[in-house]
Amino acid sequence: MFDFDLAALYGVTTGNSNKSVKRNKERFPDDFMFQLTKKEFETWKEQILIFQNGISSWGGRRTLPYVFTENGVAMLSSVLKSKRAVQANIAIIRTFTKLREILLTKKELRQKIEQMERKYDEQFRAVFEAIKRILIEEEKPKQPMGFRAGN
Repeated sequence: MFDFDLAALYGVTTGNSNKSVKRNKERFPDDFMFQLTKKEFETWKEQILIFQNGISSWGGRRTLPYVFTENGVAMLSSVLKSKRAVQANIAIIRTFTKLREILLTKKELRQKIEQMERKYDEQFRAVFEAIKRILIEEEKPKQPMGFRAGN
């Protein structure tokens, strides 16, 4: 995402956002953000102006814009002090925590099943194989339900 889009999202000015990035440069390695080159910026600007029917909505920039990756977006929300940035950072942390819980639960369940497989004899092998198939099927994306025209 562009620096000005994130600034608007987090409720700060682009200048203040970029100042926070510069004050915390060690938190933004190359895989978190980068600055467009002049050629990239000109190409991008031309494309935007075409989509906007030739109307420019900005007053110009003194510096080339920064572009943030997914990790950079999360890090920026942690260094900014606006209410929206703080709320976004809390939401990001909660999401990561929940994802970790989900992944650990599946991993723990799979480990318990494998332990039980080793413990019990051949008579339960069919049961364990059925459970494994169910776990694998849960990981596959489901097709949407309902009637669709043309089917």
